[in-house]
Amino acid sequence: MRESQGRVWTGVVRVGPGAGDHRVAIRAAIAVGVPLVVLWVIGRLDLSIYASFGAFAALYGRADAFGDRLRMQLSAGAVLLACMLVGTAMSVAAVAPLAAVAVVALLAAGITLLAYAMRWHPPGALFAVFAAGATATIPASLATVPLVVAVGGASTVFALVVTAVAGLVGARGRPAPSPRRSLQPVGALAGEMAVTVGVAAALAGVLGALLIGSHWYWAMVGAVAATGGAHMNARVIRGLQRLLGTLLGVLVAAGILALHLPPLAIIAVAVVLQAAAELFIGRNYGIAMVFVTPLALVMVALAAPSPVDLLLRDRVLETIIGVAAGTLVAVTSAALRRPRPAAEPVGCRGHDPGQGPIPHPGCGRRRPIR
Repeated sequence: MRESQGRVWTGVVRVGPGAGDHRVAIRAAIAVGVPLVVLWVIGRLDLSIYASFGAFAALYGRADAFGDRLRMQLSAGAVLLACMLVGTAMSVAAVAPLAAVAVVALLAAGITLLAYAMRWHPPGALFAVFAAGATATIPASLATVPLVVAVGGASTVFALVVTAVAGLVGARGRPAPSPRRSLQPVGALAGEMAVTVGVAAALAGVLGALLIGSHWYWAMVGAVAATGGAHMNARVIRGLQRLLGTLLGVLVAAGILALHLPPLAIIAVAVVLQAAAELFIGRNYGIAMVFVTPLALVMVALAAPSPVDLLLRDRVLETIIGVAAGTLVAVTSAALRRPRPAAEPVGCRGHDPGQGPIPHPGCGRRRPIR
């Protein structure tokens, strides 16, 4: 037990080596920053959250070959745009929070399978859940829908352009050709992952909506993060990193929001936070969360201003709920998946030093190990 706990805490604090993270950070900063500046120029920062989610397409395929990266970003960007439209539609229809939680949980399960089949990196449905949940809670009308398509779509396309230009410059105009990656077969493991994510997201969302009431989607995002990982230890590590990183990140966000910066300064801060997050997201998720948390709060504050104390409170409480729910479901899933002990033959333990094992008439019959 102590050895296992030691491995968990070692995983929580371990910082992996860098692997070209600065290039990804630069691409992400440009992909996020330019659309936000354009919206500031035209006086529509209320649409900033849709631009930010579209720009998240640039975060996919960081370690993949040029062609695979572009294809992955195209598919992920299309899914993020679709999730924004689903969330906006729920906002327009004034869907009740618990019903919205159910829809987002189904999206979480389905996109987990899609991400697995398409070999997305980062894997899973975390960004999609964030996009659908956040847009579902932002007031919208029918006139908002085409704006979501225009702003979110344009931001996604710009992210692809940034990736393409960076790839061409890095390869001096001739990126190495790469065979198209085939789809990954979806089997029992992927199905278990999807069910685990969907159940965890639903449980966290329901608890968040009932206990806190606002920003319930942060609980769902926390649950999805806590259920990510190939094995139990990885999931516990991810949950602890998200919780600890969020708590520290809230302190950073409190300092930033207390300054009451002008919009252009807030955009500059968001760009720096995005770049910093990408420098660490592949090395230590907890450190990355120290930057992701204030970035998320700044995004929400730009699009739908709320009292700062409410934002900070909700972020902490919803994250605690989400990580707890996700870890509970992950542990339960692992316990249900664990194989039962094998039975042993009756009477097959007899042994004669000179003759070897002594057969027993009942040998071969099975009985459960006590």
